[in-house]
Amino acid sequence: MSQFFQIHPVNPQSRLIQQAVEIIRADGLVVYPTDSSYALGCHVGDKTGMERIRRIRNLDNRHNFTLMCRDLSEISTYAKVDNSSYRLLKSLTPGPYTFILKATHEVPRRLQNPKRKTIGIRVPDHPVSQALLDQLGEPLMSSTLILPGRELPETDAHDIRDRLEHDVDLVIDGESCGLEPTTVIELEDGSMQVLRKGRGYDDALFK
Repeated sequence: MSQFFQIHPVNPQSRLIQQAVEIIRADGLVVYPTDSSYALGCHVGDKTGMERIRRIRNLDNRHNFTLMCRDLSEISTYAKVDNSSYRLLKSLTPGPYTFILKATHEVPRRLQNPKRKTIGIRVPDHPVSQALLDQLGEPLMSSTLILPGRELPETDAHDIRDRLEHDVDLVIDGESCGLEPTTVIELEDGSMQVLRKGRGYDDALFK
């Protein structure tokens, strides 16, 4: 049976954030709000957590997991960023964008795309997400909470608890945070390709 925390979406209660992080550090799988939608998350070293996310979402091993990072400096630890990519990252973070980049040796192999050795990276612009990341002190391994057979992410924390109360350890209710997934941008060898148009997409930004 999962726990259920109601955390203020603008001024997160530090006591509840601390309790949530303790659950994550104890290999707990959590549902938490971001600036685009709700997501599933666990700490980077939690191999079982990754498999639980795969089962919940019915994902194969080609899926790019995302590392939720606090800021640009943390991104450079886990992804290879050239100068042109850095400028784009700086202009779009924090925000509802996922960047597919070549992974560094700091990223466990199981989190990388098995053929391309890439990893999804993003810096969310949401007070609850940022509070969790600040308290945790490392990225959250994450995946958008889109259930099998559905095209859009889940939006209501109470419905999420009803559906996943036996599959996750904590559901954080941060009120509605949207139902549009992130815009996904692949950055490689100085080139840019938009793989998915989602929240934050603007033709003028990606010409």
